[in-house]
Amino acid sequence: MRVVEDVMVMDSDRPLRSVGRDEHLLLAPPHPPTVPMKPPRPRPPLAVVHFPQEYRDQPFAPPRGLYENDQARVEWQTMNNRQPFYHRNCDVDEISYQIAGERTLMTELGVIEHRPGEFSRIPRGVAHDNYGRGESHLLFYLPAPAEELGGHTGESRAVTPPFPGWAAAPINEAVTQCMGAHGHDIAVFPVDERELLDRVHEETDRIPVLCGPDSGHAWLYATEKFRLGTEHLAAHQPRRYRRMLDADEIQYQISGRRVLLTQRGIVELGPGDAVRIPLGVAHAGHGEQDGVFIRLLSHRELPQVADTARTAEPYSPQLLAEIVGGGR
Repeated sequence: MRVVEDVMVMDSDRPLRSVGRDEHLLLAPPHPPTVPMKPPRPRPPLAVVHFPQEYRDQPFAPPRGLYENDQARVEWQTMNNRQPFYHRNCDVDEISYQIAGERTLMTELGVIEHRPGEFSRIPRGVAHDNYGRGESHLLFYLPAPAEELGGHTGESRAVTPPFPGWAAAPINEAVTQCMGAHGHDIAVFPVDERELLDRVHEETDRIPVLCGPDSGHAWLYATEKFRLGTEHLAAHQPRRYRRMLDADEIQYQISGRRVLLTQRGIVELGPGDAVRIPLGVAHAGHGEQDGVFIRLLSHRELPQVADTARTAEPYSPQLLAEIVGGGR
């Protein structure tokens, strides 16, 4: 089958060029060498990370790392209680995506009642705490400042009390570097919670709440070397391959199921799955149902730090025919 591959760079949504391809040749292993030389070294198949979207009762636990380098980190967290401290980042903006359940985000710039599908960005240096109710969310720590690109649906507000039953309590504030990683506290000290939250009345800034569009693709946040947004894949949408020349790509499946076809193997993705597609690897999605996923581009390798749930299957003509024919 003939397909199109778009050759892309991170700072433009327009392809540098579009190349017609034979799909079988695009996905197949290389021909063996015809002259004495080392064959191409084998490349590992794509690895899938999975955390359930539905809340499972458990004690409070710190966020779990998914992908990380020295500039950025992606985490998953679930909560059914208060975070036991306020947190202030020294070096990054903290962007969250609400997967499931409800979460009250309390900050010096106001309160947000997060619902599934919403993003928000806590600017560098702003203290914040969370109260989750049977919820899960993703965290993206990106170099500050990150720019909001649109999709605003609301903003933080002055709310007292921040949630029903709240009462100011003895609590600490943790100031951290290294993207808030465990063990990188600079200072931890007691704070007056009421006084901290009342600062909203002295502040003019607010935290926008963003949502992705109902169709297509849109970037919601950008820095010089990162992009974060959402993409919809319509059922039976024609396959169009994409090859990023200058960025690793992390994809997180929000809803629906799709098959990811790549030069590092073929794997089915469902809600709660995340995968890293290395720079330079062509890939396309095939879905029998509508689906939505998050895309994060990083100008540098963003290695996986979580355990692997499963890996992609090697390409074969039979496997591709089964997928295209609707057999899986």
